[in-house]
Amino acid sequence: MMEREYRDFELVTNYKPSGDQPRAIKSLVEGLKNNKKNQVLLGATATGKTFTMANVIKEINKPTLILAHNKTLAMQLYIELKEFFPKNRVEYFVSDFDFYQPEAYVAARDLYIDKDARRNNDLAMMRLSVMNALVTRKDVIVVASVAAIYASQDPEEYSKVFFELKVGQAISKKDLLTFLVRTGYVRNDTALEMGCFSAKGDVINIAPSWTDNYNIRISLFGDEIEAIEMIDSLNNNVIDRLRLFTVFPASAYITNFDKLKIVIDNIRNELNHRVDELNKLGKFIEADRLLKRTNYDLETMAEFGVCNGIENYSAHLDFRMPGEPPFTIIDYFGDDFLTIIDESHMMIPQVRGMYNTDRSRKTTLVEYGFRLPSALDNRPLNFEEFTSRLKNVIYTSATPGDYELELTNNEVVEQIIRPTGLVDPIIETRPTTNQFEDMIKEIKIRMEKKQKVFITTLTIKSSEDISFHLQSRNIKVAYLHSELKTLERNQVLNDLRRGIYDVIVGVNLLREGLDIPEVSLVCILDADKQGFLRNTRSLIQTIGRAARNSDGVVIFYADTFSASMKEAIEETDRRRSIQQEYNVKNNIVPKTIIKKIIDIDGEFNLRDKLSKLTDSKTKQKKLEKEKLVKDLRKKMLQAAKEENYEKAAELRDLIIEIEAS
Repeated sequence: MMEREYRDFELVTNYKPSGDQPRAIKSLVEGLKNNKKNQVLLGATATGKTFTMANVIKEINKPTLILAHNKTLAMQLYIELKEFFPKNRVEYFVSDFDFYQPEAYVAARDLYIDKDARRNNDLAMMRLSVMNALVTRKDVIVVASVAAIYASQDPEEYSKVFFELKVGQAISKKDLLTFLVRTGYVRNDTALEMGCFSAKGDVINIAPSWTDNYNIRISLFGDEIEAIEMIDSLNNNVIDRLRLFTVFPASAYITNFDKLKIVIDNIRNELNHRVDELNKLGKFIEADRLLKRTNYDLETMAEFGVCNGIENYSAHLDFRMPGEPPFTIIDYFGDDFLTIIDESHMMIPQVRGMYNTDRSRKTTLVEYGFRLPSALDNRPLNFEEFTSRLKNVIYTSATPGDYELELTNNEVVEQIIRPTGLVDPIIETRPTTNQFEDMIKEIKIRMEKKQKVFITTLTIKSSEDISFHLQSRNIKVAYLHSELKTLERNQVLNDLRRGIYDVIVGVNLLREGLDIPEVSLVCILDADKQGFLRNTRSLIQTIGRAARNSDGVVIFYADTFSASMKEAIEETDRRRSIQQEYNVKNNIVPKTIIKKIIDIDGEFNLRDKLSKLTDSKTKQKKLEKEKLVKDLRKKMLQAAKEENYEKAAELRDLIIEIEAS
């Protein structure tokens, strides 16, 4: 790998660590300096874990990978860390598909499902920016989803295709254009889009693959570079005149043309062997299918250097042995880096499950002649491969999992105190007898205070029944369930905060984005029923839904006292007492968090517009739908420019739903 530029992380903030943060920072940094491989930060909700992590990164001064279990959480962390480290590289690495249906075969129905994907150019651009940053610098923080364990190009090979252009450099136009083509750029003299170039006379314009803020104009005089200019991609004005510019590849996987013939020969050898094998087994249809599909891919690859589904041949392209793990973005960090696994109780099980799920789907494709056996090696890392690549790891969670606790012999660094002074909610246990009337009484108390209520049950039927009965008692209630789309779900939550609803009922109220400060009461029905939604960790997480309101109360409705209830109450009381002691010592009066309502539909009145457009197939309705999407896309881009990434992500999801309707 090429030599990387070194500079220190510089934390820019007006805040100073407070509460538990100074002790947590000191303990984690000492552990890292003593080369502890694994540490656990038990951080309660709203205690400023991200700020603690930022301070640790500054002190330890190493490239850092932060893993989050979904795109939304990853985006939130990315935004916060960009604000903390404006002078360093903070990057975002998630799947670049807004919609992804993987290739699959359902043998029982003889149904082949071709890969269907909607690529997001903005996310693809950000992924390339990650790779470019990691091979050129050390002051890099990458916030990533589980996409980090999926196959990527060999970082050594990727770093070889960089190309520096200098004013005064001797290079022919033909050589420059050849280089651009071989690094994934496509010639387009009509519309200069990301990853394209145009060539008119002695002027070559390049639209970089890793940013849409500017284009690069190369002016040649004969076989010499006369000028390199950075051009505003919107207004076409000259932003800067450069002496030197590094051209990065246009895609995350570049086929080396010099090695392509060997790759194709190797694929053909595997194909011949596999076809013979299938024929001997009497699987003539499968053999014929595989022969035709693979030969078509090989012809396309030989002609263009790429084919649809080229990732299925990644083992050959990387010259990997069967079973050998793929390269991933983790390999780009080098030998000395820090990993932070956020919400580890969710992230670790997610990483564990990826390999087997992918393997099962691809095994069927191989068995029925849709793919070569080597396609099995285009895969995510298995859990052992993943952990073996990590150097020093900090697991963060309000409820750490058994795996990370076992790694540290149950030794954790605690961060319980909230600088805001908010305490964990009071927990009451009440019998199930007459529970419905009891809930109504409690709901009306909150309604008088303009506060809100969550009710969580164990079944869809009970959620629906409770919602119906509350409505019959003139209580404004909404039922939150898994079939609600992004628009509908966010609309329900925003309507709760606005006062259109007073209560939300659901089966699982643990999901990301449900930290609503107006909620002062959480009612947990069947609290004593052991299971995933009523184990100690889930109860603590559910209790946390009321932790952002100074009047927070949680009621367990149960006829017995389960071990999980006991442990959750004891842990909540422990955290509550620590916070109360801190508040008394520092004369802090807890205040409910004030959180702005993010309204993604606003002036568009989307609910009304969508209801009119969904059922219609007329040309006029189609044009209205296209206009709506166009308007939303403008708002999304504007939100991104303003670095309001949460709003931009919600608008992006909304656009996908409208286009799919």
